Amino acid sequence: MSLNRHLTRGRDLARTAGDHAADMFAPLTLIARGLRRHASWAKARWDATPEDHRGPAALLTAAVLVSIALLPHGPLFSVLALVASAAWTGREPKPVPEPEPDLADLKLTALHAALTPYFATPDDPAPLYGPGGGYRAVFAGWEFDGDSRLGALELSYPAHFADTEPTARTRIEQVIQGKAGRTREYRFDWDQECNKLQVTALAPLPVDVPAQHWVTSPGEIVLGFTDQLATQRMIPVAHDGGPGHQPPVVWRTGARSAEPHLLALGTAGSGTSTLLRTVALQALVHGDLMVIDGAGTGEHACLVNRPGVHTVETSLHGTLAALEWAAEETERRISALNAARHLGHPAPPDVTRPLWLLLDHPTELSELAQAEGRPDPQDLLEAPLRHGRAARVTVVVADAVEAVGRISPAVRATARARVVLGTTDPDELRAALGVPLDLAPAAQTPPGRGYARIGNAAPVRLQVPATVDPLDEEASGRLREAVIALLPHHDTRTEAAAPPMPQVQPTVGVEAAQPTRVELGKECQAHPAPLW
Repeated sequence: MSLNRHLTRGRDLARTAGDHAADMFAPLTLIARGLRRHASWAKARWDATPEDHRGPAALLTAAVLVSIALLPHGPLFSVLALVASAAWTGREPKPVPEPEPDLADLKLTALHAALTPYFATPDDPAPLYGPGGGYRAVFAGWEFDGDSRLGALELSYPAHFADTEPTARTRIEQVIQGKAGRTREYRFDWDQECNKLQVTALAPLPVDVPAQHWVTSPGEIVLGFTDQLATQRMIPVAHDGGPGHQPPVVWRTGARSAEPHLLALGTAGSGTSTLLRTVALQALVHGDLMVIDGAGTGEHACLVNRPGVHTVETSLHGTLAALEWAAEETERRISALNAARHLGHPAPPDVTRPLWLLLDHPTELSELAQAEGRPDPQDLLEAPLRHGRAARVTVVVADAVEAVGRISPAVRATARARVVLGTTDPDELRAALGVPLDLAPAAQTPPGRGYARIGNAAPVRLQVPATVDPLDEEASGRLREAVIALLPHHDTRTEAAAPPMPQVQPTVGVEAAQPTRVELGKECQAHPAPLW
């Protein structure tokens, strides 16, 4: 065995023996410490006794000891009492924990130091912010939640700060969110008259509200849910197995709607297709539907062969044929409505029943059409977009936020109801919504999470209901069943086989690659015009 192993083994044995000895002699050490403290206390008392009192004190002590010695078992009990007292006195006192640092001092001092470069200027005669300055002079109030995170803050800023410039305000909001935590959203209320800023952390919106029948009027579409302060309306919502109420984001469509068309933008996986399914399920209650799936991912295959769904197209040829029919149908409806008004007759039912055109990623089909030298499908939307409100035709376009430059000017100009989903850049949000946000988005957002702006109203937070694809086997069974229950009839691919549907024969000649045709409802069967 080598010398190092001998030394290591000897060191381990010595350490083990020392630990055992310390455990074994711990009571004796405790009693000895107590006796030493008793002796120190007795010596201190003797030193503090005046000299003329020491004789009587010694005589009294001797009398007490003699009395104890004469008592039966007195010496034994006195020794036991002395040992017990020494054991109690010899205890080591518990270490006093150091006081925890003040949370406000730690976090608000760091926030004050981070804001100083943006608010401080060298020529300011009375600076509010400066190196080494205290935060209590500029922070009027603050609040921390149970997780020690900043929940609310009110601060003052100097008058020379350019609070009217969105870029300067965005920079301050990013600094505050970075110090307070990027996992949450914050609302910033700028009081430009008093040079004050109020910051409030917003509670997360519910992300698993299943699709269901919403209590709305005809023509009202629930896009999702928002904060209670953003709207005065509440609707019943079944969530987490029980009833409740949530504040909705309602988009009003129809002939009297100020914003008859919708444009939804989002990043990959942000939930734009989920938003289209949410709109489709509500539109089928009172209208007919046409779906263009430009991405070709099959996200809307659950709508195929549904009553009220004219077609679900994924090919370029079928899309062009469907949109050509939609443009002609819009013109036919306008002509029929004008003729009815001229004759003083009520409008025919076939022109007042709403028609919805849902387009998912149409820019991909536009690029394909440009490569093949064919007409752009988005150009065929001009008639439905221009006359859609009068003709009861509503256009909903969903596309990627990075493809906003490829969306046709007609769509961008007329679709003034906007939705932006996913984690996007503040500049992209401002460009998509038309106004800067007074919110700081979180760094990570769940699917269906974003912002909505209807017309000239202020942007609000939005969480789209969990309207999953019922054909997606990876989705939750509870959410899939909720969507299936809202479809006009059970899908043969997910439920029992449905009876065969009679096919509608086209009356306009389109020979190749005809779009999918399904049975129409009784209202549409009386339609005097051809489908294509």
